[in-house]
Amino acid sequence: MNPLQRLKALAIIQAGGAGGRMDVLTAERAKPALPFAGSYQLLDFPLSNLVNSGVDDVWLSVSYQAESLEEQVRNGRPWDLDRTRGGLRMLMPREGNGSLDEEGFAQGNADELYRLRDDLRRAAPDVVLVMSADHVYRFDLGELVATHLEKEAELTMLVTDLSEVYAEDPADHAVVTSNRLGRVTGFAYKPDEPDGSVVACEVFAYDPVVLVEVLEELHRELSQADSDRPAGDSGLDDFGDLLVPRLVERGKVFSHRLEGYWRDLGQPHHYLNAHLELLEGGTGLFDPTWPVLTQHPERTPAFVASGAVVSDSMLSAGSRVLGTVTRSVIGPDVVVEHGAEVVESVVSAGSVIRSGARVLRTLVDTACEVGPGATVGSADTALDDPDAITILGRDVVVGSDVAPGSRVSPGGVV
Repeated sequence: MNPLQRLKALAIIQAGGAGGRMDVLTAERAKPALPFAGSYQLLDFPLSNLVNSGVDDVWLSVSYQAESLEEQVRNGRPWDLDRTRGGLRMLMPREGNGSLDEEGFAQGNADELYRLRDDLRRAAPDVVLVMSADHVYRFDLGELVATHLEKEAELTMLVTDLSEVYAEDPADHAVVTSNRLGRVTGFAYKPDEPDGSVVACEVFAYDPVVLVEVLEELHRELSQADSDRPAGDSGLDDFGDLLVPRLVERGKVFSHRLEGYWRDLGQPHHYLNAHLELLEGGTGLFDPTWPVLTQHPERTPAFVASGAVVSDSMLSAGSRVLGTVTRSVIGPDVVVEHGAEVVESVVSAGSVIRSGARVLRTLVDTACEVGPGATVGSADTALDDPDAITILGRDVVVGSDVAPGSRVSPGGVV
């Protein structure tokens, strides 16, 4: 029996942060609102995993560009979370509540949990599931909670092995070592020299009482040690700085291995590579028995004209292809005109690639126009280098060639 059917579970999706490593793609939107696989957004994956797992009390914490998520989530309607009891609750930055170090934007995901401690007390869940909003994976959270209960853990973290993941560096994550019983014996947050390739997936099951207790304990210690911190900063920062290391010291943190597909899409080359992996198949992300739910506006079917060439690609609803598309993901309402070529690229909703234009290993945001004859990017771009990927922000108009690795800001004309 799924333990989530008999427990009071609360999920917190942390969708804050500016997502600066995604450059111009997140200049005007929260990173979890980024499109993925044409018709979806990153946020759809944690929300769908929760609902499919039987969790229907979800807090979505947003700060940077929060308005970009509001229309997408529609009060939780696409996930049947628009309800009177439980359902989806949007958490915005607070003003005029609590102490000075709780004003405005949280300074990290552990700081954010500290600010929610009174809400957690009032909610009184049996287990708190905390997760990031910019990873793509398919996972039954009931499995994590079952391990959490079996081990009588204070914290159970989902982990995965990156040893066979292309262009993924464990140093970008929290590196985890566990003993044969699954107890976490080592935890290094974004280490310079990783000791292994097993990392935290940023999906955590906490004992809520212990979580609040440790957060407050750490805050007291920080307040005594440093009374000169600026207003709005509790000093708790991210989960890997103080919170999880303290829990590991207490000796009741366990790991649960995710054997399936998982990708952190926080950098341009990971974002592009994940789309290319989709085209190769085998990710297991899309399964009719575990649907990825999203807001689906009504659109006409995709259209491929006579003479067009489409190979190893995904076409979203409303798209029209009259040219050549190779190993690419084409978003809703995108137009690829006669003589245009798109290769190993992601072209997002409403963009137009005019006749004779070439788009090569490039991320094209929404509502862009690549003019006739222009070449954007290069087929020789290194797929393991985040700075080598060419990116066009939304509403960009291209009238001339764009060099590989260029970043064009939203609304730019080149």
